Amino acid sequence: VQLVESGGGLVQPGGSLTLSCAASGFTFRSAAMRWVRQVPGKERELVAAVGSRSDDTKFADSVKGRFTISRDNAKTTVYLQMNSLKPEDTAVYYCNARRTSAPVIDGWGQGTQVTVSS
Repeated sequence: VQLVESGGGLVQPGGSLTLSCAASGFTFRSAAMRWVRQVPGKERELVAAVGSRSDDTKFADSVKGRFTISRDNAKTTVYLQMNSLKPEDTAVYYCNARRTSAPVIDGWGQGTQVTVSS
């Protein structure tokens, strides 16, 4: 399983960023895809998830209405559109591929830093 995130960076409060995660090495359409973030010293937080069906999504309460997750099975890529960013969104964002039935999948990307600051 290979997952490569991109799109992180520095943005001002209220701004927007779109993260991308390019996947390979597994049957992309069969796995749920998740974005998880982590701040140093804190546990990882599930931000958003999309099932194998693009209409099956869920979000952390802290990002509902501001973030959107989508997937393109043809491009084997998952996206996280982040709007109205706040300083508390600052974290390393990780892409995670997960399938709990055989063949089990649990892959992680290297992470991309998002910093929200003026």
